[in-house]
Amino acid sequence: MTTDEFAERLPDETGSDGDGTRRRRVARVTDGSATPGEPYRTDGGGPGDEAYADLGATTERAMEIAETSMDRVRELVPDETLADRLRQKAVHATGDPEFQHLLRFTAPETGDDVEPVRAGARAVLGERPIVTDITMVQSGVTGRGHDCPVWKAIGNGAELAAETGMTRTAASVLELDREGTYDDAVAVVGNAPTAALALADCIEDGTRPAVVVATPVGFVKAEESRRRLRRVAAAHGVPAITNVGRRGGSGLAAGLTNELIHVASDARDGEVSLAADEHGGDGAGGQRPDGGDDPRPDGGDA
Repeated sequence: MTTDEFAERLPDETGSDGDGTRRRRVARVTDGSATPGEPYRTDGGGPGDEAYADLGATTERAMEIAETSMDRVRELVPDETLADRLRQKAVHATGDPEFQHLLRFTAPETGDDVEPVRAGARAVLGERPIVTDITMVQSGVTGRGHDCPVWKAIGNGAELAAETGMTRTAASVLELDREGTYDDAVAVVGNAPTAALALADCIEDGTRPAVVVATPVGFVKAEESRRRLRRVAAAHGVPAITNVGRRGGSGLAAGLTNELIHVASDARDGEVSLAADEHGGDGAGGQRPDGGDDPRPDGGDA
């Protein structure tokens, strides 16, 4: 099949506002590089001028596909608040419209779903580190639209893991926490429940990430770890974005983190406001003020 034949099979729709004007979220590009064994950083000379659409598309056809995909998601998920953007990203990352009901936004100060989105975007604008649990999540975080260093925990704490028998991911989180890495950082856990549990312990002991994004997946301790993180985060004033149920994973965590970066880029360009008095949300995330889960049927692990 030729390229032209393949192109003919692709959707013709493009995003628009009803007047023929294409709608595209724009972020800025930085020159990034990754050295094996070293933290991924965006060490370019600062935001550039090249625009790109969501999902990392850069060619015209790729951007049309990306825009069409997100337009279809917006037909299924509300598009009214910044928290809705995270719900949309969750649906896009999982391919499941029901996932919009499984996200939980822990908002200790304001009680609205947008608080952790604002906190994450402000951390990105402040060029705070993005710290992931494993390499897969780190690799999924875009290098464009921000100048944050992107580090992974795994690979640290080998001696602690060997001495105690704890998992390598838990040991790596504890090791980085000893160095103060998580304070004011965007802390991301996409794979390992034991990493999420270790992060919760660190928060109880005084660590204060700017925001936590945690979607560890699986049948053993995944729900428990996210539930504990929500309650600890709420008790200690740490905004968090998590989900209920057994599902989750690295792709979801990276997608949610990337959307925080996109929100930050839009705030930099004056397209959205991060002011605390802006309209937040309607509580659709199902989060109680104490960090517990709303006991609705879609609550999963209430």
